[in-house]
Amino acid sequence: MRDDLKTVLPILNVLSDGEFHSGQALGHLLGVSRAAIWKHIQQLKEIGVELEAVTGKGYRVEGGLQLLELEKLLVALSADAARCLDERVLVHLSTDSTNADAMTALAGDRSPCLVVAEHQRNGRGRRGKKWVSPFGANIYLSLAWTFESGVAALEGLSLACGVAVLRALKKQGYSGISLKWPNDILVGGAKLGGILVEVGGDVAGPCYAVIGIGVNTRIGRLAGMQIDQVYSDLAGLGEGGVDRNALLAAMVNELVAVMMDFERQGFAGFREEWMAADYYSGKPVEIHSGSRVTKGVPVGVDLSGNLLLETAAGQVKVIGGEMLPSLRPVATQ
Repeated sequence: MRDDLKTVLPILNVLSDGEFHSGQALGHLLGVSRAAIWKHIQQLKEIGVELEAVTGKGYRVEGGLQLLELEKLLVALSADAARCLDERVLVHLSTDSTNADAMTALAGDRSPCLVVAEHQRNGRGRRGKKWVSPFGANIYLSLAWTFESGVAALEGLSLACGVAVLRALKKQGYSGISLKWPNDILVGGAKLGGILVEVGGDVAGPCYAVIGIGVNTRIGRLAGMQIDQVYSDLAGLGEGGVDRNALLAAMVNELVAVMMDFERQGFAGFREEWMAADYYSGKPVEIHSGSRVTKGVPVGVDLSGNLLLETAAGQVKVIGGEMLPSLRPVATQ
């Protein structure tokens, strides 16, 4: 956590109730001047907290905030997750990138590590895209994991991680969730979340993977204006609020379970489950790879997680690592 942000925690805790609080009342409650409150408000805006300011009423976060709590996460971890992580869990108020933090953690200790943040200043998506990461609105996590089987055996890992997220969301009561090759979580074709897997190490020996996952729990108006594609969030899927701590714990538990199984069986053990949730199965798509565009219909994935595409010239295999291909629906006329 940035040291200069620790001072905003008290005001965040007050504003988390979703009610209006005047600057004078906040100052009195926290024992600081109104000028200090104003400074804290500006800091909150800088990290993406969507604050409403009304003359005569004060400030509020519409809908309130539910902050992530390390203690709640640790208590809710499965026995396997608790054993594997051994409390090597970092929860940041704000950070540049959870994936970068996990990479740094791996440099000094190759044991599993989890990094979670309320806000990312430079969150990254696939193909170098920025991952919009407003404060306290979504789930941003990175899991660092080591394998003995070598980088070559990690084919299909991002798809297996998609299965983990799907399982976690189902256990939290969400339905209508689907997957998009190779790394997106969708609701009705709109993007709910994404996965970024970065690997390194020996081709045939010990290696590592850092799995970054972002899932939208509640996207505000200002954050939504920064997203350049159709998106969805969990808040729009049900009448009740999203329990971010319970969702985070469920995701971590499923991810650890998938990592343990993946080490033993690779993607093969997840293939059928992934294909059953494939949103674009049987639908016309375009695969963009550099300047090349291939049209066809997805008919599943192979045991390595490569996309199988029926085209006018016959079935072709699209490899995820080839110039970072992008799958897009065929535009309707």
